[in-house]
Amino acid sequence: MELLHSVTDGVATVVIHHPAKRNAMTAGMWRALPPLLDELAADRAVRALVLTGEGDTFCAGADISTLRGSPDEAQGLAELAEEALAAFPKPSLAAIRGYCVGGGSQLAAACDLRFAEEGSLFGVTPAKLGIVYPASSTRRLVSLVGPGAAKYLLFSGELIDAARALRTGLVDEVLSEGELGKRVGEFARVLVSRSQLTQAAAKEFANGRTDRDAHWAEQARGSGDTAEGVAAFLERRAPRFTWSL
Repeated sequence: MELLHSVTDGVATVVIHHPAKRNAMTAGMWRALPPLLDELAADRAVRALVLTGEGDTFCAGADISTLRGSPDEAQGLAELAEEALAAFPKPSLAAIRGYCVGGGSQLAAACDLRFAEEGSLFGVTPAKLGIVYPASSTRRLVSLVGPGAAKYLLFSGELIDAARALRTGLVDEVLSEGELGKRVGEFARVLVSRSQLTQAAAKEFANGRTDRDAHWAEQARGSGDTAEGVAAFLERRAPRFTWSL
């Protein structure tokens, strides 16, 4: 039971590895995620993040055995990990197979994008355990699927399939069986090739921070990315953007 990670060609991949319990997150795994994300965010070689689960399951939630001793502490650790993932400054993508339930859905929602394989199942299940879902997690879910769908998921705890998740906006793409890894790899390479300046500013703005317009305008003026992008377009070549976090 651990979080595995690797960095290849600008893409950091974090794997939730607890196959004996469908990749359920233990307290130790929740604690390990924020410092791991800090390490990857500080690595200038990392330009995008992929979060996935070992084998045919993304994450079946929190390891319920951890809730017996101190449920408030366990929930607090999950919330801190979710917020650290949402704050990761570079594009993040959840690659989902199988169950994406409870704490797994929190992690997926905290990523910028979610790609899922057909047959995946999604659920937000605190009502099955008598847990009050965090306000920040609820707002994030509402921003993705709207209040009606969020209430359906939160009130019932019922699982929905990938097709419904796509219709509600919980996921961005659904791939045929066996195609998820290929598509995620292709899209991650697209993310790595784009301007990190554009991505970083857009992520801040999309997440509701609107007080740094002047900062990003200054960054754009000094970056050279705009000039490079225009030159590459006119010269019909791939741009070589240099600005990085």
